[in-house]
Amino acid sequence: MSSEQNIVGFNSYGVWAIYRFEMARFMRTAGQSILTPVLTTSLYFVVFGSAIGSRMAEVGGVPYGAFIVPGMIMLTILAESMSNGSFGIYFPKFTGTIYELLSAPLSPVETVLGYVGAATTKSVVLGLIILATSTLFVDLHIAHPIFMLGFLVLTAATFSLMGFIIGIWAKSFEQLSFVPMLVVTPLTFLGGAFYSIDMLPGIWRTVTLFNPIVYIISAFRWCFYGRSDVGVEVSMLMTAAFFFAGLAAVSWIFKTGYRLKN
Repeated sequence: MSSEQNIVGFNSYGVWAIYRFEMARFMRTAGQSILTPVLTTSLYFVVFGSAIGSRMAEVGGVPYGAFIVPGMIMLTILAESMSNGSFGIYFPKFTGTIYELLSAPLSPVETVLGYVGAATTKSVVLGLIILATSTLFVDLHIAHPIFMLGFLVLTAATFSLMGFIIGIWAKSFEQLSFVPMLVVTPLTFLGGAFYSIDMLPGIWRTVTLFNPIVYIISAFRWCFYGRSDVGVEVSMLMTAAFFFAGLAAVSWIFKTGYRLKN
């Protein structure tokens, strides 16, 4: 047993190898990866912060420019987490190297840790870049910074895990982008990313509560301003439930070999 592997048989060397490989791929396009969220954030502030913000001074006592920051971060985190998580496992399937991965001395947990850990790291870095860029446009005060960072990591890990599942399910590059672009992004825009759901008429507010993204954005906004559209405890419990549901799905995939061995 190597020095990188502990007495209980956890292959930390293998996990680190996957993690390092995925992060190296990210670093090769670091300039593009960093420039994109900076430009996108700036455009959001120009369009939403200036155009709409000039007509809507405050939302719930928070200046509109500052109010949209948590929504902007979540919009990027959800999409990037799923994209990074799905591409990481889909590429070995596409090139045929998935069989080398399956025959390696790695447990399903170790494989997921490597891929999802790297995808989570990349998404959190992008989220913090957006947060830093936002401070150039508005004054931000984070009421609960520890909760904010912890919830950011939990959300990124949850959607990276979902992306990992999509990467296993997908049979083409088009299918990789189907769920993030046609499901998650619209739900994020409709989930209060740029407005409070309390501004909606009664019936539409009720309908919106069936959108799971509402709870994620609401909890993240609470970390900044101490206010949320729905109960923060419910929001965090639902996010944790999504995470464990993803773990259960991955466990079933490796147990059955669904779209891994054929």
